[in-house]
Amino acid sequence: MKNARLYETHVQSTNLERSIAFYKKLDLELACVLNDRRAAFFWVGGPTIKEFMLGVWEVTEENFRKSHFAFHVSFEELLQVPDFLKKREISLIPSFGLDTTEPVVHGWMPSACYYFLDPDGNTLEYISVLEDQPKQDAGVVHLSTRNKLIKKDAF
Repeated sequence: MKNARLYETHVQSTNLERSIAFYKKLDLELACVLNDRRAAFFWVGGPTIKEFMLGVWEVTEENFRKSHFAFHVSFEELLQVPDFLKKREISLIPSFGLDTTEPVVHGWMPSACYYFLDPDGNTLEYISVLEDQPKQDAGVVHLSTRNKLIKKDAF
């Protein structure tokens, strides 16, 4: 259906308790722990919104598979991500050959984002969709480079 929205995604973990602690550090609200199934569920956006849910499932190391997902934030919130994560002792990671000094921009969307890892190595992202027109040939650049290109009308 064209108007469907993603409601829930799941990641695997090799240690459920460690993952619960980590996702709580991101200010996600723990909705439910199913110890018999070794699973935990978090509300993304808070329990009153109930717009999106993250499930974390413990698996053996042999069955573990890394995954990726992104949290949507406003552009203003995106600019606060480095401080937000640093206060929680979570490090940003370089992406697409670019350092973490500023957000990276995916020209094809366009969006600005920061990447980081959970304790199991799942790649997480804070992302903000930008208002300008997509430019697929722009590739991935730092936000400041994108802003210079916009001024030159080349982005």
